[in-house]
Amino acid sequence: MSSQRHHTSSPEIDKLDQNLFRRACGAFATGITVATVLGRDGKPHGLTANSFSSVSLDPPLVLVCVAHKAATHGPFSSASSFAINILDINQKDLSVRFASSHPNRFEGLDWTVGELGSPILTNSLAVIQCQTKRKIAAGDHTIFLGEVRKVDVREGKPLLYHAGGYLEFG
Repeated sequence: MSSQRHHTSSPEIDKLDQNLFRRACGAFATGITVATVLGRDGKPHGLTANSFSSVSLDPPLVLVCVAHKAATHGPFSSASSFAINILDINQKDLSVRFASSHPNRFEGLDWTVGELGSPILTNSLAVIQCQTKRKIAAGDHTIFLGEVRKVDVREGKPLLYHAGGYLEFG
């Protein structure tokens, strides 16, 4: 027979320090993506995201999380498809650009329109084109669940992020 410990919570103990939570999550090294959509206005929209994950192989599903306050949240919410551009080690400038408040993040960039209509960044390590299947409100973000329709991969090294900074390969 196993013994179980019951936790009695108090508001002081359960109140989570957001900065500590952010640091704990930052301890997990991630790849960096730029998630993109084509807005109803016909303009490309995108943001740097490391809140990306594969979900299922059958059917092939991925997710990306977008903050409600992000300028791109509206275009993502109204789009029927999105693309995940997994960045190459040489694309740090794209990561910084799409994480900024730059008014036209695609200005002067080399990109194409993918088969589902979402912007594809040239020279990405991999591109995953998805049909939006579900939108799930989760705290201060929306989880966009996409069914993978097309994938392209090339050789190279990924751009990685850890503890608030980019990692360099040795």
